[in-house]
Amino acid sequence: MLTIGVRLMSFGRGEAHSRSLAKAVSWRITGSLDTFLLSLLITGSFRFAGAIATTEMITKIALYYGHERIWAVIPWGRPQLPQ
Repeated sequence: MLTIGVRLMSFGRGEAHSRSLAKAVSWRITGSLDTFLLSLLITGSFRFAGAIATTEMITKIALYYGHERIWAVIPWGRPQLPQ
């Protein structure tokens, strides 16, 4: 397990941008489905629920991606590379 962590750290100091983006999209699909269902229950309108979920998905993918990239450069909690 340490070997994988060291290999990831030595390649771009963390996760690849494409991995962060894929994680953001998969999480947003899950979260937006939840938002859609809750919005549908509250409003009773498929149209409003869809508009809310779509807006939420777009904004939160961008926020999550930025959050992941910031954490990718923070060394706290990662194993140190051997000197």
